[in-house]
Amino acid sequence: MARVRPGEAANPAPPTVQRIRVRFAKRGRLRFLSHRDVARSVERAVRRSGVPVSHSHGFSPHPRISWIGAAPTGSASEAEYFEIGLTRPVEPETVRSALDAVLPVGLDILEAVVATPPSLADRIDASSWSIALPGVAPAAARAALDALLARETLIVERVTPNGRRQVDVRAALVSASVSDGSTGPVDDDGNSGVTPGVAASSAECAILGAVVRQTTPAVRPDDVLGALDVVAGLKPPVPAKATRMAQGLLDDRGALADPLGPGRVTAQA
Repeated sequence: MARVRPGEAANPAPPTVQRIRVRFAKRGRLRFLSHRDVARSVERAVRRSGVPVSHSHGFSPHPRISWIGAAPTGSASEAEYFEIGLTRPVEPETVRSALDAVLPVGLDILEAVVATPPSLADRIDASSWSIALPGVAPAAARAALDALLARETLIVERVTPNGRRQVDVRAALVSASVSDGSTGPVDDDGNSGVTPGVAASSAECAILGAVVRQTTPAVRPDDVLGALDVVAGLKPPVPAKATRMAQGLLDDRGALADPLGPGRVTAQA
């Protein structure tokens, strides 16, 4: 136990009086940042912006920033979330603009609201993904997807630092469809078109849309592509580009409720 000198407070750090819930995007080349890299960037931005962040107590205080459901390294996202504790009330838009001004282009703060119960973790149980498959004909992608959806279960194996793990892709897949993205290619920074990150030279590009439950272990876009390979031998000739479009609670209509506001819908399954 740390000693407290006479006259010193046991917990000198100011308390958290407000929590702000933030949605941000990970775009372009910054999709290759790991979650740790993103977290460090946000912590540096908090210091530079002057936002009155609260800190944990003890010998090594840390800013009170909590994260939920980070997108895999290599995946872009329009719907990443964190909460930040503040030592005094601040308008959410002030927090949003201050952080966005000091973060690099590609880590873009999109929206901020005052956090209210329930917790962010209790507001998210599914994700909506858009997966661009350059060089894959939409008809071939639809045939592979139909074969996957016809299965009751489809196990794929993933190599992790802790060994091999098996995930049931079909059980986590709520819904999926294929569209043609060949008419709207974009450059590698996602400056235009349907899905950020599609190569500008793609003549043909199927776009796989999928709503996936956030299971343990989580089913990732690579797992869905692995399942399509298993059932139909579908292998994109160039790497696929996955973008998370939304996160939220899946309701009985197949819609994802927006974690930042009751009644708002971010995606339809």
